[in-house]
Amino acid sequence: MNESKPRPTGKRPVITMNPSPVKSLSELLADADTAGHDHASTEKNSGLRHIHNHATGAIVWFPTWQTFRRTSDWEDAVAEQEARLKASTAEGTPLQKVVAELLAERLESLLERAAQSPDANVFVQDNLTPHLTETWAVADAAVRVSGADLPAGTPPAAFSGYPYPVYAEDGGAFATALWNDVIDARRHRAIAEEAARKALKPVSRKALKNAARKAARR
Repeated sequence: MNESKPRPTGKRPVITMNPSPVKSLSELLADADTAGHDHASTEKNSGLRHIHNHATGAIVWFPTWQTFRRTSDWEDAVAEQEARLKASTAEGTPLQKVVAELLAERLESLLERAAQSPDANVFVQDNLTPHLTETWAVADAAVRVSGADLPAGTPPAAFSGYPYPVYAEDGGAFATALWNDVIDARRHRAIAEEAARKALKPVSRKALKNAARKAARR
């Protein structure tokens, strides 16, 4: 995989991937779905990883971050994020701030949609891979905008506050942690709403008198 080529000092490096990616990501995922039950062999030969969705009986395939870069989707995905970052930094906002805010916004949106979905197990299998690849595209776009080489397992500085290890275990740790949080999003929102209701609940007159007596004894 040709991630970058040296360029003369003073010029922005043009970062490219394989000149002729073999397949699109959707084609790789479709191939994995039809490959049969030897999942270990499929992972080895395809550059994909999988999670068993026991609630639905489905196998959810997703790419490693390296495999995503080799697909025909990669360049367009990164270019889209690159344009977004350039527009947001045009008036002087630091790139690191823009990237961190974008990551937080996209994650918040994902978890909010998961909390509102009628079936979290279906939602996660439909949305896991798009969020993983979008996040990796943001990372690659951030370094392209800054003129640096593509990250090789270490995320850009703007990811310092992001709650997931985006490259650990070739992306598998990111996928697993995100999967669990998406599944738990509805429960977490219910807990937060219950806490808010309790905080707003009117305090009874008896409780106020008890609190006053306790304060007087101190």
